Amino acid sequence: MSSKRSRSKRSGAKRPEPKRPGRSQAREFSAGGVVVRGEEVVVIVPTRRAADGSRVLALPKGHVDPGETPIQAAEREVREETGIVAEPVHELGETRYWYRRDGRTIGKSVSFFLFSYIEGDTEDHDDEVEEVRWISLQEARRQLSHTAEREMVDLALAYLGKDR
Repeated sequence: MSSKRSRSKRSGAKRPEPKRPGRSQAREFSAGGVVVRGEEVVVIVPTRRAADGSRVLALPKGHVDPGETPIQAAEREVREETGIVAEPVHELGETRYWYRRDGRTIGKSVSFFLFSYIEGDTEDHDDEVEEVRWISLQEARRQLSHTAEREMVDLALAYLGKDR
């Protein structure tokens, strides 16, 4: 009788999904920044296009290198991708999404931080970026290509008390 109960309990439990060919367990961790200067935020147009070939308007972000904390990575990526030196102000949150590369599905987490502009020249960006420009925070809420990044701008606006 106890074996029936055990079977009954097991049959209702979720079993781990078997690994399927072509499915990837790869994970990536990145960090990025919402860099604010007055009422503006810095945005980038990466050289890598969207899957449909269109240009992407994004926040600066990139991989966390070994030995780096997410905040250090975000600060470095802001500097490399925009040419701007910025001071961290507040952690905004994390976005998670899946994307495909070379036939593999990759899970990605990006930690975002609010930064305050200190100095720098947007022409001094790396080769991964086609264009760097300042746009209004309100414009960024509408024009950033990815919903999760628009949400990070919303969080920055709320933190700064400019969400009205």
